[in-house]
Amino acid sequence: MTILVTGAGTGFGYEVALRLAAKGLDVIAGVEIVAQVHSLEQEAKRRGVQLRIEKLDVTHEGDRRKAGEWDVDVVLNNAGISEGGATVDIPAQNLRRQYEVNVVGPLMLTQLIAKKMVLKKKGKIVFMSSVAGLTTDPFAGAYASSKHAIEAIAEAMSQELKEFGIEVATINPGPFLTGFNDRMFETWKDWQDDPSQRLFDYSKLAFPHEQYDPEPVFVTTVGVITGEIDSYRNVEPKEIIAQQRQQMDSAWTRKSNEGLGKRTELVQKAFDIKPGTPV
Repeated sequence: MTILVTGAGTGFGYEVALRLAAKGLDVIAGVEIVAQVHSLEQEAKRRGVQLRIEKLDVTHEGDRRKAGEWDVDVVLNNAGISEGGATVDIPAQNLRRQYEVNVVGPLMLTQLIAKKMVLKKKGKIVFMSSVAGLTTDPFAGAYASSKHAIEAIAEAMSQELKEFGIEVATINPGPFLTGFNDRMFETWKDWQDDPSQRLFDYSKLAFPHEQYDPEPVFVTTVGVITGEIDSYRNVEPKEIIAQQRQQMDSAWTRKSNEGLGKRTELVQKAFDIKPGTPV
């Protein structure tokens, strides 16, 4: 079985690629930039595992075409970025970049891979979504909207590809301490805008959640890829599932004028919490 992991240069993808390789599976680790090849090679050598490392920027058409030639049984669409900032502040170029990396690029790559899977009448497509694909927090609207889009794409694809023998599944990590969430609240530093027109002072804000150890995400992702776990949606950590469902349901009863004139609890928490606060 050959598994392609995108975004394997950092974070979840990095560790998952190495763990799959440790199981003796044939892994193609796609990394965004050439500079990430060496560090992953060194870590693979340190762990005594074999994996094939390829430069694969999902937003680069040439890279996608190259990957479309590979014979892949499972693809983990893990590559992604997080753009932070209030929906009324985030610049257009940052918003476009958010969608290009998280939505357009992965779907264009998956189209190429899926067509080859259809010919074989088998395959598995896994999307690294997020609980942000189910619910939304303040200052994460751009990121969450990209993951909501992935949820819609995965759900449609699951129905469309059933008859061809292709499985689709999602992984939905909550707040995990990998640096990803904290970096989301630093993207404003590179905005090409007029700071005086911003609604919020982002130097005073941080990711408004305590964060978990990422181990459950590694275990669950490997399980979904190998078939040991056959759930379509896979939220981690499991203790937040009830909270997620409650938050999703609340939209049906919440009033549009509820709490007007008052700062919401999570907005205030973004002012109060320190970056990288563990659970």
